[in-house]
Amino acid sequence: MRTLASIQVVNTAEPIPNADAIERIRVLGWWIVVKKGEFSPGDKVVYCEIDSLLPERPEFEFLRASSFKPTVFGPDGAAQAPGFRIKTIRLRGQVSQGICFPLSILPAGAPADEGADVTDALGVRKWEPPVPAGMTGRVKGSFPGILPKTDETRVQVLEPTIAKHRGRTFYVTEKLDGSSFTAFVREGEFGVCSRNLLLDTADEGSLFMRVARRFGLEERLKAFAAARGFDVAVQGEVIGPGVQGNKYALPEIALRVFNVFDVSGYRFLDHADMLAAVAEMGLELVPQLGTLDLAHGVDELVALSEGMSVLNPKAHREGLVLRPLVEVRDDYLGRLSFKAINPKFLLKYDE
Repeated sequence: MRTLASIQVVNTAEPIPNADAIERIRVLGWWIVVKKGEFSPGDKVVYCEIDSLLPERPEFEFLRASSFKPTVFGPDGAAQAPGFRIKTIRLRGQVSQGICFPLSILPAGAPADEGADVTDALGVRKWEPPVPAGMTGRVKGSFPGILPKTDETRVQVLEPTIAKHRGRTFYVTEKLDGSSFTAFVREGEFGVCSRNLLLDTADEGSLFMRVARRFGLEERLKAFAAARGFDVAVQGEVIGPGVQGNKYALPEIALRVFNVFDVSGYRFLDHADMLAAVAEMGLELVPQLGTLDLAHGVDELVALSEGMSVLNPKAHREGLVLRPLVEVRDDYLGRLSFKAINPKFLLKYDE
């Protein structure tokens, strides 16, 4: 599970122009607006990332005026209890991502060492946007263990990783704002998954099943697997009408692929092999934005994430995903792959 609340150290504190009562502090690779003098460099704090959902407890009640308390839905529409969602905000021109608390907020017995995960200790959960009824359809089971889930780590928590891989060449793709989709063939059986669940392929009313049928994914994947001699999965983003507000103004549903996975060997295909595989299957890729020799800090990568979508020049792109041209295993991340999210996207679309 993602670490949403952790013990971190304030790296620096800086004034905000034309702001007397607030300043910005840096925690990991994040900038957070706080009351002036509340924290100093070297202080330990409890840091909660954006998309944290803080429980309705007295110590968090001050958030009621600045946050919102909706009916919250979890992955694929599962109901959750309401709470206070931490979002990207802008104060006096400064983007603030996350919230910091003194260590006194911790319950008795909670760890206080730098880097300690206190997500469970504070009852913090991940906010998930509601999934429209009928999108995923009937559930068959949990996400299969034979496949990796589609999730990327934000660059702001990866400063040591970025430094470690400095000079490496990465390919860059546009991160699309849709619904995560996986289709696979395993030992002759075809399956479809949402981000977290295995779906019933007999459910003809499901949007995901309509996508699978429209693009002939069962036939395409089985033909590819037979030709290549290994079971295969494709992972991508479903975008278009009815999905995340259709920010790309598409006239019909589309599937854009970002991963091809060798299920038999439990490995992602390298970039060149992925491009060839997607072309062979007759599918479309997420927008490819070229390559980058990594010589950037976190703030520079976030700045690069800003821009308009290749699919719709009137819409802010959600961000960038960076992966090496040849797959690399990293001690911290596992697969070397990370994302830089466009703060202007988050602010515009209230995400």
